[in-house]
Amino acid sequence: MNQQLQTRLDKIPDKLVSEEFLSSKGIGNEIGFYIFDYPAEQELQVRTYISFLEQLMAKKSANLKLIHINLLDLLLAYLESRKLLDKVIELQKRKGDDALLKALAGPLHIDKVSKYLIDEYSVSEHDMVLISGVGSVWPLLRTHNLLNGLHAKLGHKPLVLFYPGEYTGQDMSLFGKIKSDNYYRAFKLVP
Repeated sequence: MNQQLQTRLDKIPDKLVSEEFLSSKGIGNEIGFYIFDYPAEQELQVRTYISFLEQLMAKKSANLKLIHINLLDLLLAYLESRKLLDKVIELQKRKGDDALLKALAGPLHIDKVSKYLIDEYSVSEHDMVLISGVGSVWPLLRTHNLLNGLHAKLGHKPLVLFYPGEYTGQDMSLFGKIKSDNYYRAFKLVP
């Protein structure tokens, strides 16, 4: 276990129940999007913590409705709902990753995926959204595109993205290696 990461993780529950977080106060006219970045090699520790966090929040703040969305689960369910899952698996086997990425460009357009996320997970009925599984869906879904796609749909509803990489407040680097387009609308959840 990485103790430095655990110390940061342990700060999350108090942050999530704070009035400032829930009402997006103190962040000007910005949206309530937050990123919790962590070293990619600590993915299993973070996954375990998210499960713990869900249980803790259910006990500690039962009045708050939290939803956790794993992007891999979302992507598989979305492709299945469009009756594409078996087809894309077969396409990837026959023609490889490049053909798969090209074929999925339309079906995985971020407007479609973000609408599916909002509708299928009944996000409007929850007080906050936690998103994980970023590394599992790359390069099919890109984090900055997803956040941009959710911006207008979520408004000021707090969203926390668990990000296996580095986020400087301006730039994202998946796995600490793959630079993403600039994304400056989110705040670091815990420094």
